[in-house]
Amino acid sequence: MFLEVAGLFSAFQGETVLSGVDLSVGRGGALCVVGRSGAGKTTLLKTIAGLLSPEAGSIRLDGREITELPAEKRGIVYLYQEALLFPHLTVLENIAFGLRLRKTPQAEVARSVGALIDELELQGHEGKMPHQLSGGQKQRVAFGRALIVGPALLLLDEPFSSLDSETRAVMQQLYKRNARQHGMTSIFVTHSIKEALLMGETIASLEGGRARSFASLTEFIAAPESGVAGEVAFWKSLGSGNGG
Repeated sequence: MFLEVAGLFSAFQGETVLSGVDLSVGRGGALCVVGRSGAGKTTLLKTIAGLLSPEAGSIRLDGREITELPAEKRGIVYLYQEALLFPHLTVLENIAFGLRLRKTPQAEVARSVGALIDELELQGHEGKMPHQLSGGQKQRVAFGRALIVGPALLLLDEPFSSLDSETRAVMQQLYKRNARQHGMTSIFVTHSIKEALLMGETIASLEGGRARSFASLTEFIAAPESGVAGEVAFWKSLGSGNGG
């Protein structure tokens, strides 16, 4: 496996948040972690990213032990719920930031940024400032800034939760298309069962600090604890009520 998380324990102010979490993702795979608010999803991502230190457990990435490695040396990019763009930089400059930090030659920067702007359908917005963009456009820029540095692993913390339903659907499809195109390995967390089924090639549920991985989407749907059956029953009940 490309990413292997084993026996991960984490606590905050004396309260256990993660309790022996085991997870794995194959190279180029898309794992979706679904769980209610407070289940520990953000703590899990921040621990994998190196932004939080675990009480116990190990994290291996591409065969390398990274549990004690500083965040900046892991090759992992964490995408927050908010776009967190640099307000004083244009769309183009925001996307190019990581390459400029690496002192990448200007010609390569121009080529890479131009290609991403096309992929993310941001043509005509290159010179705009963040405050001039819609919520969906801001997330596209944030996504581009993450993609351009070619991260070994991309972590997405409910990145579309603040968007309206129509924009959210567009961004979900855009993300999936670009993830396939770039062969990204990613973990996407959400509290939405529908989004989990849409975004994940494989799914893990996180509840009470414990994770359960499912071998397939079919297995997840069939599991009582997934909540899928309950959600389907709810919508069927609404439909039968309207029909009566």
